[in-house]
Amino acid sequence: MTSAAPPVTEPDPSALTCPGDLVGPCATCQRKTHKYGRGGTPLCQWCMKPVMEQWGPQVRHVNTRP
Repeated sequence: MTSAAPPVTEPDPSALTCPGDLVGPCATCQRKTHKYGRGGTPLCQWCMKPVMEQWGPQVRHVNTRP
């Protein structure tokens, strides 16, 4: 992972390795990322990095929908 993120027009590498129906916009920067299904996350790797630094590698997205 590089320290400087490429332009948001460039997809997250995870989006290139998953089926197209699992790709969606990052919740922060709107970059295309592997968002849905097993292994998906609402943030791209560049937006997730500061979150993990603050909360640790165990941080996970929790669905709060009923």
